[in-house]
Amino acid sequence: MQNKMKKNKLSYLFLILAGVAVGGLVFSNLEFTFPAKESKVAVTNHINLAAAANTFEDKPIRTLKDFNDAFVQIAESATPSVVTIFTEKTVNRRFMSPFDFFGSPFDDFFESPRRRDESSNSRKEVLHGLGSGVIVSSDGYILTNNHVVDKADTIYIRTHDNRKLQAKVIGTDPKTDIAVIKTEAKNLKPIAIGNSDALRVGEWVIAIGSPLGEKLARTVTQGIVSAKGRANVGLADYEDFIQTDAAINPGNSGGPLVNINGELVGINTAIASRTGGFQGIGFAVPSNMARQIMQSLIKTGKVTRGWLGVTIQDVDENIAKGLKLKKAEGVLVGTVVEDSPAKAGGLKTGDVILEMNGKKIRDTVELRNSVARTSPGTTVKLTIWRDGAIRKLSVKLDEIPDQPVAAEQQQEMDDLLGFSAAPMSPDLASRYRLQTDAGKVVVTDVEPAGNAYRAGLRSGDVIKAANRKNITSYKQFLSIVGKMKQGDLLFLLINRGGSNVYFAFNL
Repeated sequence: MQNKMKKNKLSYLFLILAGVAVGGLVFSNLEFTFPAKESKVAVTNHINLAAAANTFEDKPIRTLKDFNDAFVQIAESATPSVVTIFTEKTVNRRFMSPFDFFGSPFDDFFESPRRRDESSNSRKEVLHGLGSGVIVSSDGYILTNNHVVDKADTIYIRTHDNRKLQAKVIGTDPKTDIAVIKTEAKNLKPIAIGNSDALRVGEWVIAIGSPLGEKLARTVTQGIVSAKGRANVGLADYEDFIQTDAAINPGNSGGPLVNINGELVGINTAIASRTGGFQGIGFAVPSNMARQIMQSLIKTGKVTRGWLGVTIQDVDENIAKGLKLKKAEGVLVGTVVEDSPAKAGGLKTGDVILEMNGKKIRDTVELRNSVARTSPGTTVKLTIWRDGAIRKLSVKLDEIPDQPVAAEQQQEMDDLLGFSAAPMSPDLASRYRLQTDAGKVVVTDVEPAGNAYRAGLRSGDVIKAANRKNITSYKQFLSIVGKMKQGDLLFLLINRGGSNVYFAFNL
């Protein structure tokens, strides 16, 4: 019996030693690098990014304690760069009155609250928000999510050394849910930005932020990269998310996802949950995408994206057979927009785009993102499949058509209308499965609790007329609704699925 117990103990000891040995072999080649000291350079439209310093590249990990200490060092290095973001937004809350239930016909006979001074039937209320952000430069630039600072009147940050500092918005990009804010402060520690393209599924990552409130500021959670290139999640127009199982909860939004080198590889954005809490699926905007957006916002105040000018769809097995492709790959070109780069470059309906600049295109999301992050004016090389043969085309991208209205003005108008609209584009036509000639204006978002939603308006609806005037351009639509005020009746003719429908509701 004693011999048996002795053998069991020896077996357990052998397993422990073997585990330590394997751990040493696996982690001895890892390099732990941390952000360098900050520079004192500060330029108005220039960002002074931190650089990684390979101070731990020759440090081997031989024991479990070394492995444990490595994660501690990563957290200690990254945490000082994380801030908690506080926002304040003043809104008008309307009081309900009996007149609100009768509708516009009674407005002509009674003094409707809609026609009175706004202060008589509404009151100002301050809404408070909380999120996270990460310092990326010594001169005070901070990366976060657009939805963290969206519509905020006042923004404050709290640093790791408990300083509360005012910040201002430098620029936002709702299409990727990225925002850049800035604070005028010294002694800030920026994080080094890593290469998110080099991330591999299975790599360890750390998420840092303020989940569920300020009392849990700079909470550190650890997990792995569960997947890359996640799209069609419904969080943004341009999606290329890193999926992770590092615990992320409300309040983590805008905080950093950090790799084992202590570098920023993602901006934590959202979770997929059926309960509202963490369920092991979180999404982060890749650092390469965030860096490109940030630099564009700082230098020019806006984000310029490349435009090809086609509607596209994924190639499934049946389409591949019909086009005599060996396998289902690439994207199929539908409509080629007149006077577009695609038209000038020779693309035709029925072409299958297989590669762009030598890189294989797997699906519509990949092509859309690749084109969007390419600067307008750049000539790209496309490999296509046409009539059973491989062909090469050169296409000079143009700038994606922009909305001819300032962001603040657009937001005010959206708040008044209860819905968002945009000019028809190949991207919107592809997203909502519309023909590009279906109309000039498309509904892109409808406020769930608003009058427009209750009346029946939905995303993807094409606006054919507003207040009995045919819509010939997005600019004309803006001029019509721009003259309206709260309480006015908006009368819309909508095309949905080929059928025309009228909707009327009070703003």
